[in-house]
Formats: sequence, structure tokens, C-alpha cells
Amino acid sequence: MTDGAGALLAAVRRRERRPGPDASRRAYGSGPLAVLAALFVLAQLALVRPGLGLGWDEIVYTSQVTSHHPAAFFSAPRSRGVSLLVAPVASWSDSTALLRVYLALLSGLALYLALRVWRGLFPTGVLVTAGAFFASLWVTLFYGPQAMPNYWVAVGALITVGGFLRHRADPSSGGPLWTVVAGSALMAWMRPTDAVWVAIPLLALALAGRHWRSLLALAGGLAAGGAPWVIEAYTAFGGLAERLAEASRIQGGLGRHVAVDDQLRSLGGRALCRPCTGSMPHPVITLWWFVLPLLAVLGLVVAVRARRTLRTVVPLACATTAALPYLFMIDYAAPRFLQPAYALLAIPVADALRYLLTAPRGTWRPAAGVVVALAVAGHLTVQLTVLVHTVDRTADSRRDWARTAGELHRLGVRPPCLITGHEAIPIGYYTGCSSGATSGNNENTTPAEILRTASRLPVATLTGPGGTPPGYARPWPVHRIGDLEVRVAPTPG
Repeated sequence: MTDGAGALLAAVRRRERRPGPDASRRAYGSGPLAVLAALFVLAQLALVRPGLGLGWDEIVYTSQVTSHHPAAFFSAPRSRGVSLLVAPVASWSDSTALLRVYLALLSGLALYLALRVWRGLFPTGVLVTAGAFFASLWVTLFYGPQAMPNYWVAVGALITVGGFLRHRADPSSGGPLWTVVAGSALMAWMRPTDAVWVAIPLLALALAGRHWRSLLALAGGLAAGGAPWVIEAYTAFGGLAERLAEASRIQGGLGRHVAVDDQLRSLGGRALCRPCTGSMPHPVITLWWFVLPLLAVLGLVVAVRARRTLRTVVPLACATTAALPYLFMIDYAAPRFLQPAYALLAIPVADALRYLLTAPRGTWRPAAGVVVALAVAGHLTVQLTVLVHTVDRTADSRRDWARTAGELHRLGVRPPCLITGHEAIPIGYYTGCSSGATSGNNENTTPAEILRTASRLPVATLTGPGGTPPGYARPWPVHRIGDLEVRVAPTPG
């Protein structure tokens, strides 16, 4: 081979190894998303204390897979997805800090992967802005490192809708279909009913357009993720209809209930607003909630003008159906319920913000930039203020549970043992005891069974302020722990 031919061949090989324009754009698109995800993880670890004790619902989910505590009662609406999510850590470690770090890292990775699915549908800048908006909400930061299902439904919704739209844009590509399967399975794995609400527009669109592969992927993912819940319905609740009816009863009876005002009250940092009474938060705290749908509509207008309507209409429709049951079908509220809607709305909202920054011409553009910057700064200030307040209040309540557990140990209530009555599930967990209830949503025992247990193990019944002790515990010695009245069964034997 001549020297000239050898040089030409070497140049060709170097060119083949050099990343092309598409590869460079993909690499650039991944970089900002990865930085955003890393900042999201760091913000969680800095603002939501890793040592923050487990909450009531977290205890129910985590206790199913840990050997360090008895399993709490698992009611009909719950799904086993969160329990399996935390099992890699909770099954062998009792460290809450380790669990928080694990979930923070996992939530950051999940956000990165979910936003990557949308590449090619929107510019990277829009996706970074959407991710930053969703990640900066106090409810996202607060629940990201917690063993709760709603954040994961939100991530699954982003993956499902993004994959669905990508497959419609390029039906010859099979990759997006796998993301549809994975995203819908993740949603159903965490909360099957929420997954169905999110998927309604996608199912309708696939049926109307006879997109059978998309329909099969979506239905298959929902079935795969929801199968454990359906199977458990027959093994533990008497059937699917019975479990759905029991879940509806526990949630106050699904029907016509306007909970919009309840959701507004919860925006001040109330983890559960049930019953949802009291005054509304300051208008500064709730202002973003009213601006959000306006920006989403502006994003739709921008998309229609740019002739890319579908990729904006679909997440808007899915966000609407995801929010519908929590705004108009239950009589209480929790801010985390709307996380899937916030995640999907973030895409058109980010597109609208880009338009507000780029559409003005001449001297108006710097002014628009200043207005948007001030609005963003105000929004972040509100979100961080509510987050800090919520974390402080939550930490205080969980320290109270731990102090009560310490006092119960002093009274001789040590594992193996049983706690009944007021806040039996969380206090029982912190004490290392089983928990029992003879009525209400967590009913799992009877007075006769409690008395039989008291003949073998330490049993304590807690009565909250203004409550009355159950009949079976009235003869037991009375003690005071803070504002709780504690009756401890006489020592067995």
C-alpha cells in the first residue's frame, strides 16, 4: 500500500471514530439533564434531613420488608411497589439516614431517565427547565427521599407519555415502546388506580388512531405493574370488586367531592389535610398554583402556532385526568397526590417560559427576562420557605413519637409487644411493637384477641387528647406521657 493510500485510509478511520453531529447533540443533551439530576439529589440531602424519622405511611410500607420491626396493617388502597423499592436497604438495615440517601440518589436517577425519554420532542433547554420546575417544588423535594409512591407515579407518567409520543413520531423505532411498558408498569406498581387515570388519554388516542403496538405496550405495562395488586385483592380482600369498594370506603367514599379548596389549604405544608379545615395559606404561597395552568395554556397556544400540537396536548390531557380524582372525587387532600399532574404540566409550562423569554423583540426582551427572573426567584423563595417549615414541623412530630417510645420502654413495654389506640402504627413502630386497631381504617384485631395477647406479652393502649379509652383497657394502670393517656396491661404471669 502506498503512503498516500495509507494516509487516506487512516483519515477515513479517524472520521468514523469521531462523533457525528447527532452524537454530539445527544451528549450535550444528556449533560445538562445529568447536572440537573445531581443538583436535585444534593438539594434533597441538604434540605430534607437524612435523619428525619419515618412517617406514618412510610412505616406501613417499610415495615413489610424489614426484619427489625413487625409489619403494620396494610390497607386496601395501598400497593406493594414502595415496599419493594425500599427492600434493597430496609431488608437488612434499620438506618433511616441510609434509606433517605438511597431514595434521594434513586429519585435523582429516575428524574434524569424520565427527562431523557423526551429528547427529540422538545429542545434540551425546555426539558431542563421543566425538570428544574418540577424538582424545585417543595412537595417534590420533600417526598423525593421518602418511602412514598406519588413521586414514582410522576416519574412513571413522564416516561410513559414521552415514550408514547416518541413512538408516534417514529413508529419504525421499537425503543420507545419499551419505555411505554416500563413507565406504565412503574405507575401501576406504585398506585394502580393512579396509573389508569394517567393512561386514559393515551388509551383513547391509541384506540382512535388504531395504533395497536402502542396500545399493547401500554396495556401490557399496566397489567404487569398492577398484577400483584389484583392477585392480592383475591388472596386477602375477597376479590377485585371488594378491594376497590374497601379502598373507596377508606378514602371517604369516592364520588362528587370538590377538593380544590382542600388542595389549596394543603399547599402551606400540610402533609395530610383530613379533615381539611382552617384558614387558607397566604396568597403568596398559593399564587403559583393559579399561574401554573395559565402557563400550561400558553404552552399549548405556542405549540399550536408551531404546528406541534400533539406533543403538548397529550401531557396536558394526562395531567388533567391524573388530577381529576384528587380535585373532584375525594373529600380530603394531600399535596403529594398531584405530583404526577405537576410533572406532566412541567413540559408545556417550560415551553411557555421559553416563549416569554424569546418572543419579545428589541427593548422588550431584556424587560421580559427581568420579569421572568423575578417571578422565578419569588417562586423558589416560596417553595423553599414552605419546605423548611414542613421539614421542621415533621421532624418535631416524629421526635415526639420517638420520645413516647422511650417512655413506653421505661414502663416495661418492650419487644415483643403490642400497641393499640391513638397513633398506634407509628408509635408501635418506634417502640418496636406490633400495632392493633379494633375499628377504623386500620382494623386488624378484636378486643378478645388483644386481651389474649396481654396474657403473654406487654400491651399498651394510648388515648389521645379528648379521647376515651376502650372498655377492655379501663381496668389497666394509667400513666401520662405528654398529652397521651397510657394504659399498660398488668405484667403477664
